[in-house]
Amino acid sequence: MVLNYIWIGFFVIAFVIALVKLVFMGDLAVFPAIMDSTFETAKTGFEISLYLTGVLSLWLGIMKIGERGGVIKILGRLISPLFTRLMPELPKEHPAHGSIIMNLAANMLGLDNAATPMGLKAMEQMQEVNPKKDQASNPQIMFLVLNTSGLTLIPVSIMVYRAQAGAVSPADIFIPILLATFFSTIAGLLIVAFYQKLKIWDKVVMAYLGGMTLFIVGLIYLFSQMSQDAIAEVSRQASSIILFGIIIAFVGLAAWRKVNVYDAFIDGAKDGFGIAVKIIPYLIAILVAIGVFRASGGMEILMDGFRYLFTALGVNTDFVEALPTALMKPLSGSGARGMMVDAMATHGADSFVGRLASTLQGATDTTFYVIAVYFGSVGIKNTRYAVTCGLFADFVGIIAAIIIGYLFFH
Repeated sequence: MVLNYIWIGFFVIAFVIALVKLVFMGDLAVFPAIMDSTFETAKTGFEISLYLTGVLSLWLGIMKIGERGGVIKILGRLISPLFTRLMPELPKEHPAHGSIIMNLAANMLGLDNAATPMGLKAMEQMQEVNPKKDQASNPQIMFLVLNTSGLTLIPVSIMVYRAQAGAVSPADIFIPILLATFFSTIAGLLIVAFYQKLKIWDKVVMAYLGGMTLFIVGLIYLFSQMSQDAIAEVSRQASSIILFGIIIAFVGLAAWRKVNVYDAFIDGAKDGFGIAVKIIPYLIAILVAIGVFRASGGMEILMDGFRYLFTALGVNTDFVEALPTALMKPLSGSGARGMMVDAMATHGADSFVGRLASTLQGATDTTFYVIAVYFGSVGIKNTRYAVTCGLFADFVGIIAAIIIGYLFFH
């Protein structure tokens, strides 16, 4: 519903701005430019989707190998001790624990198709022990906020879009996204823990959070001591080595467990075509709307407003062109994806804006969509403080992504 109003708003505002330019400024080129943009962006949307078919097939095939090889179960065992303490109101032996961990592990690996059914199953199982059926329980809120914070280990779709946009090294945003999603996830976890008065100082919880935090702080410190060129090269090399290492680990583990690796890859790759075709209408819809808004001059006016605000605050404004991606992400994943693609098409995939938009796209998840789908699936109307906590995590993730973007790419 929110995206519906945003989409209509793009066209209506573009028409009003163009009409003002024509009538009061004598700009005879504005309406032809708007119509030209509709054809151009529709073509761009189709070309992007067509290119996605091959790369999505590759990565979905790799992910299917990992799934059948038991990677999700291994991740589940690693994080299980932490989540039993973050959701003390959920009985220890309750089957929801397994679904929660499998969902989060699948999200970390970018397995959206596997993550959503597991997430809906987890909500249904938690609802069984929810004393107030129309009100979100504490475990359900913790689960939702961790979902919306978007912790991602492998940002497959973003790397695919960057490759299509001509990025020299599509994986160079791998480490920045990992860092940004870490801060978003920690922020979401801590604010929910504050609301629920959880014992964060528990030894097991502190061991997990402390260990991850020390690793991330060490990583940031390491990069802060390097020159910009060194950061870019180390990030590019490390991202490529880690990602290829993950592929080898997936294949090796699956082969060791006697999984037919080739068949698993083919089964996963088959989904690539279907997904690429499925997103064509959504991508074209949002790209055309953005194109119309940009051609009318609306985007320039909006960005000038942000620049004026941040200049008045004494802040460097180079990040402003990437802000639309951040502002759209909590509302709509497809909308934010369109903003990211538009930023890369306008400024270049390897520009500061293009890389920052990609990092912002991966920093958080679609808060309102996730809350609507997950809570709606079990009939919960009173979401309590879930939206507040989810948006707080989004805000922290966006700020972290911008700072990290300056560290890595500026």
